[in-house]
Amino acid sequence: MGGNSGDAGDNVQLSLLQGFGQPARPQGTSPAAAVDPVAQVLIESPLPHLDREFDYLVPEELSAAAVPGARIKARFGGQELAGYITARKAEAPEGVRLVALSKVVSPQPVLTPGLLRLATAVAERYAGNVSDVVRAAVPPRVAKVDQEFAGRGPGPVEAAAAAPAVDASCFAGYRSGPAFLSHLAAGESPRAVLTSHRSYGPAAWPAQVAAAVAAAVQSGRGALAVVPDARDLARLEAALAAVLGTDGYLRLSAEDGPTPRYRNYLRLLHGDVRVAVGTRSAAYAPVPELGLIVLCDDGDDLYVEQRAPYQHTREVLLLRAGLEDCAMLLASVARSTEAERLVQHGWAQPIQCERPVLRTQTPRVVNTADSFQQERDPLLSHARLPQAAWRAAQDGLARGPVLVQVARTGFSPSLACQDCRTPARCPECSGPLGQTGRGAVPACRWCGRLAGDYRCPECGSARLRASVAGAARTAEELGRAFPGVPVISSAGEHIKDAVGPDPALVVATPGAEPVAEAGYAAALLLDGNAMLSRESLRASEETLRRWFGAASLVRPAAEGGLVVVTADSDAVVGQLVRWDPAGAAARELGLRRELQLPPAVRIAALTGSQAGIELFVQDLQLPPARLVGPVPLPGADGTHRLLVFFGYREAAVVTAALRTRKAALSAKRTPDPVQVRLDGLDFL
Repeated sequence: MGGNSGDAGDNVQLSLLQGFGQPARPQGTSPAAAVDPVAQVLIESPLPHLDREFDYLVPEELSAAAVPGARIKARFGGQELAGYITARKAEAPEGVRLVALSKVVSPQPVLTPGLLRLATAVAERYAGNVSDVVRAAVPPRVAKVDQEFAGRGPGPVEAAAAAPAVDASCFAGYRSGPAFLSHLAAGESPRAVLTSHRSYGPAAWPAQVAAAVAAAVQSGRGALAVVPDARDLARLEAALAAVLGTDGYLRLSAEDGPTPRYRNYLRLLHGDVRVAVGTRSAAYAPVPELGLIVLCDDGDDLYVEQRAPYQHTREVLLLRAGLEDCAMLLASVARSTEAERLVQHGWAQPIQCERPVLRTQTPRVVNTADSFQQERDPLLSHARLPQAAWRAAQDGLARGPVLVQVARTGFSPSLACQDCRTPARCPECSGPLGQTGRGAVPACRWCGRLAGDYRCPECGSARLRASVAGAARTAEELGRAFPGVPVISSAGEHIKDAVGPDPALVVATPGAEPVAEAGYAAALLLDGNAMLSRESLRASEETLRRWFGAASLVRPAAEGGLVVVTADSDAVVGQLVRWDPAGAAARELGLRRELQLPPAVRIAALTGSQAGIELFVQDLQLPPARLVGPVPLPGADGTHRLLVFFGYREAAVVTAALRTRKAALSAKRTPDPVQVRLDGLDFL
């Protein structure tokens, strides 16, 4: 089918339903290409009913540049839209008259057949549009970079001067670790979940990932490694440079800007390099002869795409590993429930340290809420820094830096009434009140309004207290408590990547902890109850992930390493005390199976007006599924949400039905659109 030359309304829908093309190309245009004059085009459109390929005529003067994967412009619905050529063919279906392509924007085949298959699979899994996935996968075009690659076609990968050496010493003591590397180096495609216990030094997780990449390259194949943020990217780059050299890999990160990102994308596309490393969007990198995919810290919520169809990088890479039949490694210091599910189903094998070795390689962990500590410290329940934490900091400072993890940034991010403890809320928007510094006027964290004359609505008191101390206030208090000791803050927009070996108190929020080259002498994990009390199904899993991440930066117990955690939940803290991330994930997954909650099952959320949701499900044909709602969303006028829980066996049928229903309602231009999201982290 060709693009439309008239209104994008009823005529578009009629042509879609009946399969008719548009009038023949205007007179005076050049003749069609002699070979394969028909191009199948994927139009960039957010409309679900236009998420398909359309046939266009290829003029002779555009034939050489109009290769599959090229960016084009085409007339559709009375306007010129961008798109990609997915294929060329000899003829269109009988009775269809075609519109000619307007122009070839770039002859670079950026949408490869493998990427198109992956984008289609992701769209099917998340009930989304293929063009939306392609938008996230292919970097924006930069004209001057296109000129650098003008006339170049996909070429063979440049052979490395010598196969990199595979250093398996970083896997010493890890069950199945050396075997995983051996299978990779032999050209096989093993799948594993690595649970590392070290985040600093030569045996840290970056060195382990670099060893796996070197094994894949040694087998003559390419490798792709994806990390959650720029700090992890810098660490992994340093490890890869030590193994492959600075020219042995390319990085893909949106933070680099459009020009470097697009240039490196084309270098991979043309086979200049066979190893890529990057953040979320690098999951689609066109690595030639892909043999290994590595995803680091898959539990990080930075892996969730913020635009439709809101896909998770872990699921994208799992789909890609299946489509390209390559090895897969999920590497982290804590194990997510999704990774544990892969292990329990036999899809991946666990790589974890043997228990006797683990005891010698991890720090000692002390819980201040256990009965022994409570007997020794009668004021423990009222103190933010219990005696055990105080002693650990004092002793640790004699040997090196001490890490202090706090829940939130700012000075006093949350305030409450001094007399009745009622949380302080903004009179205008009901947002939480906080303070940016000592003596600062309370202000709303949502709307920013000042609340200098605030009075508690319950008791009328004008006195406020901090219900949660932020990183800035903690740093200030520790500076007074330990005079003469440097206090380093790493939070918010001022995050440190590394600290030196000298004694210092390092106050950091979860995920912003700097790396100490020789490890921290001790770590204090404060605000545990605040982290565990978040209203989220994943509160305990996320808190453990943050705790293990901080504790893995501390020296082993044999070197005096000590971690002090302040929280009341014995079940959660016990997993950290025993250093058992695999057991914690298994326990959490078991609980969710009993309750039939993700990831034991899959979930879809339909969000919109109540009338829109009712219309959406009216003719929806679903296999057995559990529907919850629709219920109104707090703080959203008139917006409701319906949750659909379904099993993995029924997933393909359910997602196909949701996708078909979206397209049908889009074609009818229903007044109340419904957003469909699959497997979101914020539904429960």
